[in-house]
Amino acid sequence: MANPQLHPFEMNSLTGEPFLRLRNHRQIIITPPRPEDVALYPTIMNDSRIYEWLGSPPFPYTSEHAEEWYLKTKTLSDDVLKKLNAARNEPNAILLNDCPIRNIRELKEDGSDVFLGDIGISRVVEGKFLVPAEEDTSEETKAKYKAANDALPLGDPDIAWTVGYYIIPNYHGRGIMTDALQTLLWDWAVPRMGVRHIIASAFEGNTGSLRVFQKNGFVSSRFFENHIQTRGQWRNLHVLEWKHSYNEPPWSA
Repeated sequence: MANPQLHPFEMNSLTGEPFLRLRNHRQIIITPPRPEDVALYPTIMNDSRIYEWLGSPPFPYTSEHAEEWYLKTKTLSDDVLKKLNAARNEPNAILLNDCPIRNIRELKEDGSDVFLGDIGISRVVEGKFLVPAEEDTSEETKAKYKAANDALPLGDPDIAWTVGYYIIPNYHGRGIMTDALQTLLWDWAVPRMGVRHIIASAFEGNTGSLRVFQKNGFVSSRFFENHIQTRGQWRNLHVLEWKHSYNEPPWSA
C-alpha cells in the first residue's frame, strides 16, 4: 500500500524514488540526489555561466567538494524519507523541516532521465538578511538573529526560509526554473514545511534569477553593496522576499 505521507510525490518504478513533476513542464521532475550525480557536479560548477552567480560553492570545484555535497544532501533526503515512512499510519500529513527532493531532471521517452540542476529550500543561513535595517550587522548581531530563527518551532509562520538553485546553461531561458520554484513552493514547501516567509537573493546583474523570483511573487526588499567578495571581486546583492499572505498558487485563480 502506498504511503499517504509521500503525497504529492509520484514514485519512479525504475528507481523506487519519490519525485515531483513540474506543473507546466511535465517532462521535468525533481528527485532525491543520486550517487551517479557526483561525477557531473565538478564540470557544472566550474562553468563560468554557473559559478558567476553562486556565492557559496568553492572554486575551483573538485571531486572532493562534489562528494561532500552529495553526502550532505543525500543524508538530509534520507532522514526526511525515514520520517515520512515512520509516519505512514498518522491520520494527517506531518510537517517537516526539509524537503527530500532537490535534483532537477528531464525525463526521456525510454524512462531514463538527464540531470539538469538543483533547487533547495532551507531556513535562512545568512544572518545578515534577518537583521533589521536600522541595526548594525556585526557578527554577534547576525548570529543572534540566525539563532533566534533556527530556534523557532516547526510550523511557526515567522520562520524565515531561503531558496537556492541553478540549472545547466543549455536549459536557461525556457521557464523551467520558474516552474520548478513554483511547483516546489506550492506543492511541498507551503503544505508540508509550513513555509510562509522566504528571503532570497541574487547578485546584481543576475537578471535571470531576478525574473524567476519576481514571477513567483517575490518583491525586492533590500540591496547590499559590496556584500561578498568572490574570486577577488566584490559583489552587490539584491534581496527579495515572498510572503504567503500576499500570494496564492496561480492555478487557483
